[in-house]
Amino acid sequence: MVRTASVLIGLLLACLAIAPAHAEGPFERWAAVVVAGDYRAHSGGSTEAFDNARRDVSRSLTALGFPTPAQFSTRPRRYPSQGVAASEPKVIQSGLASAAEASPAGCLVYITSHGAPEGVVMGDKILRPQRLAAMVDGACPGRPSIVVVSACFSGVFVPALERDDRMILTAARPDRTSFGCGESDRYPYFDDCFLSEIGQARDFIALGRSVQACVARKELDTGMTPPSEPQMWIGPELRPLLPLYAFAKARKPAPASGAQPSPAGN
Repeated sequence: MVRTASVLIGLLLACLAIAPAHAEGPFERWAAVVVAGDYRAHSGGSTEAFDNARRDVSRSLTALGFPTPAQFSTRPRRYPSQGVAASEPKVIQSGLASAAEASPAGCLVYITSHGAPEGVVMGDKILRPQRLAAMVDGACPGRPSIVVVSACFSGVFVPALERDDRMILTAARPDRTSFGCGESDRYPYFDDCFLSEIGQARDFIALGRSVQACVARKELDTGMTPPSEPQMWIGPELRPLLPLYAFAKARKPAPASGAQPSPAGN
């Protein structure tokens, strides 16, 4: 009897030894990069809003099961403990390619910055829609991808980025500003809503809709006009698959901004 019990215990221990340590989540092999493209407020002074969003969006993605995102800032030396690289198009392109090589299941790119009708501000340059599309196409061919651009006029990115296996979420229509880039703002409005809603949504489709509704409420409450009208586009191949990439569970939302609203766009 003792010998039989010992054999059973041995078999159980052997099974535990070869069992996987944890079930793989839907985003465990997705590459992610998060970029803060500017540090200047609408006034010309300095703001932490974009880098706050960059840091906290990265944390939220990690909580959803993404590998640690590659992060980029226009002031990387200001954040020595955060492993941040410079927000330069060539550096971002290289970082995305490296992340995608290590994590080949999918790609997520999140950019927060000022915007212009020509593209998004990236330091002293403008990252144009065609350039961003080429970066994502080159690093992430034939795999699902999600691109989020939080900036004024960011709807200009949608036509260039459209792919059957891609989701695009932008902070504004092509002809509208977005809000919340003052010196005292904790986050831009769109990023604030992304961070507050990600803990409640079940997947990226639900998150996109919740962010759109949140931004509309926030602008109405603070009297910001005209409304920015965040855009969401989902390719026909990816749409039926996104519900399968369900968030494991609701996470605690990031703390809400306590700063006063700023009337200027970003």
